[in-house]
Amino acid sequence: MTSDPAGLTVADYLDAARDMAAAERPFLAHLLAEEAARRVDDPDAAQSIRAQYSNPTAQRD
Repeated sequence: MTSDPAGLTVADYLDAARDMAAAERPFLAHLLAEEAARRVDDPDAAQSIRAQYSNPTAQRD
């Protein structure tokens, strides 16, 4: 991984999201995954990423 955020790839963000999820940091995992989804060109892939790392603070009915 690089220290320049502009140089990070989708894979870098997803790796970091997995690490944060494993460390029981779900909100950070969500933020990292959201950035990965934003950088993906395929809308279906972006939706899949968002589904895997949903916002833990979202209101659920």
